[in-house]
Amino acid sequence: MFRLLALLYGVVCYVVFLATFLYAMVFVAGVGVPKHIDNGIDAPFGVALVIDMVLLGLFAVQHSGMARPGFKRWWTRFVPAPIERSTYVMFSSLALILLFWQWRPIPELLWNVDGPARLVLHAVSLMGWLLVLTGTFVINHFDLFGLRQVWFFARGGAPRDEPFVTRAFYRIVRHPLMLGFLVAFWVTPAMSVGHLLFALATTGYILIAVKFLEERDLVALYGDAYRDYQRRVPMLLPWSKRKVAP
Repeated sequence: MFRLLALLYGVVCYVVFLATFLYAMVFVAGVGVPKHIDNGIDAPFGVALVIDMVLLGLFAVQHSGMARPGFKRWWTRFVPAPIERSTYVMFSSLALILLFWQWRPIPELLWNVDGPARLVLHAVSLMGWLLVLTGTFVINHFDLFGLRQVWFFARGGAPRDEPFVTRAFYRIVRHPLMLGFLVAFWVTPAMSVGHLLFALATTGYILIAVKFLEERDLVALYGDAYRDYQRRVPMLLPWSKRKVAP
């Protein structure tokens, strides 16, 4: 019964993530929903700035903190290992839902592009989101979001660790998902002060988390294989200079 409940729990966590991801697309784009990055609860500039930064900070702490190996070792003393990833996905989704719900817009525009160029910019931003989504399937989408773990557990087994491999986008940059997010957040026909705050804060978080947390964990996990990958493939920008392996 517990195995079946774990599988059901994993599916629910995945559905919540998927709904949150889809809402994030329209929230950032500012289209299709009444509550988005430039429309919502009014607040004075200083109040909006503080609330939005707290919301972004809460997500950053949760998202990076729960992903660290040390936290996982402690956390799985209380949460069964097969549902640890699903629980992480659920907490991350809830942190984003809180951000969407309580976000205070700062709608003063820095630029606003009209005409055909507006559609082009929306299309490029959408390509960023598609890069994020397809990038998860290039590695292992269902492992990344906890479904693979609960599926194997429900069948009475455990998923094997997968070897370090690079394919498709990962031959061009080491973190194509993060590159996709950056494109999605920055390419917009209407850049408000609130949107700029969101883009700057998330960019800073991505750079810090990738450079000083995720890359360190990957080196610890894969050793020389990942160090060689770092030398050959740029971190985020495809045109940045690659290091030559000695």
